[in-house]
Amino acid sequence: MKTILILISSLFIFTHNHGYKVGDIATDFSLSNTNGEKVSLVDYADAKGFIVIFTCNTCPYSVAYEDRIIALDKKYATKGYPVIAINPNDPAAIGGEQLIDMKTRAAEKGFTFPYLQDKGQYVYPKYGATKTPHVFILEKQEKGNVVQYIGAIDDSSRNPEAVKERYVADAVDALLAGQLPKVTYTKAIGCSIKTL
Repeated sequence: MKTILILISSLFIFTHNHGYKVGDIATDFSLSNTNGEKVSLVDYADAKGFIVIFTCNTCPYSVAYEDRIIALDKKYATKGYPVIAINPNDPAAIGGEQLIDMKTRAAEKGFTFPYLQDKGQYVYPKYGATKTPHVFILEKQEKGNVVQYIGAIDDSSRNPEAVKERYVADAVDALLAGQLPKVTYTKAIGCSIKTL
């Protein structure tokens, strides 16, 4: 019995302490976009970094952030920090998250960025994403894509009018100015990632 408890305890610790931390190098991926093409970070030769956002179709928090995510991409993609949106949910675990559903949502909202499906759910555990939305800002360096910020987009998950702290915008602005972000970690607020 004691051995079983130790194993369960070890498994709990492992599953809650995985994923990237600020300063880690994020590995690349190759995921299907809503247009059917595969997308990887290496495709963006001129990028200075990336705003990687794990988001989805059905979470009300993600839906509430869609316009703000579009605004981030419009502001920063031309400056070298495009948004890369990834849907981490297993479509078998929740309806409305198939690639065809993602394609419909992207078209309805006019997404200006790739919206990728984490088929098989291989990517989000590497990052350590736990919510939708959950943001990872990567800075492209010689040694690779370095994680410089992890967490929420801003401090008002439901009401854009109440935003006082723009975590992602402030972090990207700092990186573009050749500085490190003052805030590198915040708690992501949203829905849990759905898996079987």
